[in-house]
Amino acid sequence: MDLFEYQGKQYFGRYGIPVSAGEPVTTVDDAVAAAGRVGYPVVVKAQVQVGGRGKAGGIKLAADADEVRLHAGNILGMDIKGHVVRRVWIEHASDIDKEYYASFTLDRGRKLHLGMVSARGGVDIEQVAAEDPSAIAKLHIDPVDGLTRADAEWLVTEAGLDAEARSGAVEVLLSLWRCFVEGDCDLVEINPLILTPDGRVHALDAKVTLDDNAEFRHPEWEEFKAVVERDHREQLAHEKGLQYIGLDGTVGIIANGAGLAMSTLDVVTQVGGKAANFLDIGGGASADVMAGALEVINTDEKVRSILINIFGGITRGTEVANGIVEAFSRVDVRAPIVIRLDGTLADEGQKILAAHRTEKLIVAPTMLDAARIAVDLASK
Repeated sequence: MDLFEYQGKQYFGRYGIPVSAGEPVTTVDDAVAAAGRVGYPVVVKAQVQVGGRGKAGGIKLAADADEVRLHAGNILGMDIKGHVVRRVWIEHASDIDKEYYASFTLDRGRKLHLGMVSARGGVDIEQVAAEDPSAIAKLHIDPVDGLTRADAEWLVTEAGLDAEARSGAVEVLLSLWRCFVEGDCDLVEINPLILTPDGRVHALDAKVTLDDNAEFRHPEWEEFKAVVERDHREQLAHEKGLQYIGLDGTVGIIANGAGLAMSTLDVVTQVGGKAANFLDIGGGASADVMAGALEVINTDEKVRSILINIFGGITRGTEVANGIVEAFSRVDVRAPIVIRLDGTLADEGQKILAAHRTEKLIVAPTMLDAARIAVDLASK
């Protein structure tokens, strides 16, 4: 579960991480009232679970009530990458001397936690990693041993943080680590972590992803779930019990298994396309589940082609193919569909699919071939 920025800051605050004072509001009048309590100048920040808010005009500085009213009125209702802004966070504006980056996440490949710190915060960290990997200090942390103060000191020193920021940054890292492990998080990220002119270090932003598998241990998460906002696609998928995340591309994705779905997204990107969604239908591909997945993707008007990537494991390829064919008879899909079927009894399954082949239903031999065809169709 991804938290909104303001929820992440409230979460950080419980672990002693310094954050800016602020209030979440849903109306312009409440925004003006909140700004009066928080104290001018303030920042009006759109609360959506997607990056690029600043570039989209979703973050504005306001010096007085008139500017708060103007900016809140413009931001509330704004569409940012398919996410409608229904809430803004009114935060007291901070003086900024330097901006840094700090995060903890899980490196599944190494089966260890990963801490990252950089002196180049406030920008897209993926861009920093691509252009200058040495600008990010990384430390793998054994979950049994945990993060030590010496580890935190090494990270801030290796990252090249300014001397006046290091002590405060170490304290933030130690608190952020506790937040990460005790809170059962998949990701905690501060970007930017700022140094103020008077030498204080605190979190100016917050990104928190909670591990849904640990929900049973955290009854307090109910308060976060109470304000979960889904677009129409995500709501429909949720009602059908599908694992779905809406994106802003044109190639609809259906795969069985989260790993295969992620790989499919990567291959679509590799061949020059952009995925419209992440959709995992789980271990099988029954007609009911496949029909539900197609219904969800069919509601996305941006989708120009659909790539179905299925690997038959315990479920046989013939069962998968019959499920797909039956689903097509139930759902009138707008976009052309490309299918890649592999695994147990895949050859027999492909023969079933081939018998129903049309201009809008294409069977591809490999994932790469399927991605290329789907991206080409989406571009027309």
